[in-house]
Amino acid sequence: MSTAPALLGKGSTLRSTLAFVAESAGEEALARALAALGDEDRRAIARLQATDEVEFALLCRLWHAVDAVLGATHPDWPERSGEFSIESTGTRLYGGIVRKASPLEFLNQGVSLFQLYYRPGDMQVVETADDRAVLRLVGFDHDEPIFCRRQTGGLACALAIAGGHETSVAHVRCALEGDAFCEWELRWG
Repeated sequence: MSTAPALLGKGSTLRSTLAFVAESAGEEALARALAALGDEDRRAIARLQATDEVEFALLCRLWHAVDAVLGATHPDWPERSGEFSIESTGTRLYGGIVRKASPLEFLNQGVSLFQLYYRPGDMQVVETADDRAVLRLVGFDHDEPIFCRRQTGGLACALAIAGGHETSVAHVRCALEGDAFCEWELRWG
């Protein structure tokens, strides 16, 4: 009997979520979100380093706690949190991967930004043109809509850092809505 591989994220994903909440909504909002978690989760978060792997389920519990605190007043927080993650931690840790001469160079490089944050799986380029691309999530079978929204924000930020102008990212297919897979359409000027 085989089981599906465990979904994992990097501690930097969790840490950037905490930093985003503190910076955008304040320490009190962060304290309320953390208080909503169980003791074991709070202990795991306290000792987690940016390069540690963390169970995706813990990331999801944190995101749900943050959503309970911010969702009503900041409904776009998942996208903004994804942008924040790339803009702060992503460019500091992986600047050479994100900073490229063009979005196409960023998308077609040999190193996967997705795999530096999550495993298993990858974001694969399935279609390109001079000013657009379509990315498909493969091998990361999750059930978390906040993840999809964070990816949307993170991709938009990465495109801009990679030299894209007037960028837009749309989550055009979603496995959670009955599609065969998740896909994002990226456009830039």
